[in-house]
Amino acid sequence: MRELKWNNAGELAHACILLSPSEEERARTANTVAAALLCSDPGPVPCGRCRDCRKVREGIHPDLITVRRLGDDKGKQKREISVDQIRAIIADSVVLPNEAERKVYVIEDADRMNLSAQNAALKLLEEPPRGVYFLLLAANAELLLETVRSRCEKLVCQTGEEVLDEESQKLAAAFVRRCAEKDEAKLFRWCSANENLDNAAAVAFLEASIALLRDMLCRRRSSLSLSEKEVYDLETLLEKCLGMLRLNCSVKHVLGLLAVSAING
Repeated sequence: MRELKWNNAGELAHACILLSPSEEERARTANTVAAALLCSDPGPVPCGRCRDCRKVREGIHPDLITVRRLGDDKGKQKREISVDQIRAIIADSVVLPNEAERKVYVIEDADRMNLSAQNAALKLLEEPPRGVYFLLLAANAELLLETVRSRCEKLVCQTGEEVLDEESQKLAAAFVRRCAEKDEAKLFRWCSANENLDNAAAVAFLEASIALLRDMLCRRRSSLSLSEKEVYDLETLLEKCLGMLRLNCSVKHVLGLLAVSAING
């Protein structure tokens, strides 16, 4: 992660976008920043030893509030973070901290906030209550309104790879085109031709594909001949495949799954 930008009073910007295509890296960085903000040790933060740091690490700190997409009646995550969730944050943010001197709100998949939610968050991000901080986790900051981005410090979580490198984006664009063509033979040949990708390259390809599909859902990119449901279902499949790769499933197996499932679900 790039060096955090503290102001002259030793404070981090009250609202930050933590940017990375890796969900794990975003979560890890958010945990570190939250611990630094809540740490009660007088020395360098986060100390990793005080009560606050330990509670952040264990996920039980009452002043660290995580907001994520809710589940639907079938147990699946909803597509967006709703305006009602942001309104709940606004109401809660004026309540004093329970234990620490500050409160930290982590908004997972912040680039999935719908437009009403983003607009509702503007005043809060610009003029938050004293001692309240917001960490917006995002794979693609461009899906956030410019008015939201302008109110936040952007921190790029470094993973050793370029964020959405050019080769990964080319692979993603080619894959999505094959899916849009709905030609199973072409898709099978494409997957077979790329089954020798190493794990890191395959992860980067999947992350770039997910970012592309999210752009389509938000109408920042043409969805080609894919319906909104097809884009959403394909994104869900790719997220599943990304999880499989991170659990050491082989690239060949994952691309095989895409070859048989990306078009017909």
